[in-house]
Amino acid sequence: MLISEKLLDKINEQIGNEFGAGLEYVSIAAYFESEDMLHLAQVFFDQAEEERMHAMKFVRFVLDAGGKVEIPAIPAARTKFKDAADAVQAALTWEETVTQQINGLMDIAVGDKDYISQQFLAWFVTEQLEEISKMSTILTVLKRAGDNLLVAETYITDFLAKAAGGQAAAG
Repeated sequence: MLISEKLLDKINEQIGNEFGAGLEYVSIAAYFESEDMLHLAQVFFDQAEEERMHAMKFVRFVLDAGGKVEIPAIPAARTKFKDAADAVQAALTWEETVTQQINGLMDIAVGDKDYISQQFLAWFVTEQLEEISKMSTILTVLKRAGDNLLVAETYITDFLAKAAGGQAAAG
């Protein structure tokens, strides 16, 4: 096997965390859809799919490294939010937690002098910067909008579309 048992155990944990993040995002998307904020609902449904893709990247890595995938139980997602800002704050808090988890994986890979895993994990380190930045922006706009959530939703979806276009051009 190309990775240490310690890293394997933590990556298997992270697979569960990523699937769990996907469930959190589905719950947030459902909240926004129930509030008739369909554009923000779609943002979070898309985010849920992205988290599933992250989990699958970890699954493929474990298999390619010769390890055994063992997905832990995934806790139920939060289903109640006070308001739109509370829902997005939950997403931001989740992303901050995931960032700590990814950094912990990188710490293990560095300690193991496991350059293959470091290279793999570097993508996730960069991804977490994007995720925290996105959630922070959404939260700031919602807070500034106050009761004018429809304008906030339009602004946020336009901003994210432009940001995605810029990433496509850069990538």
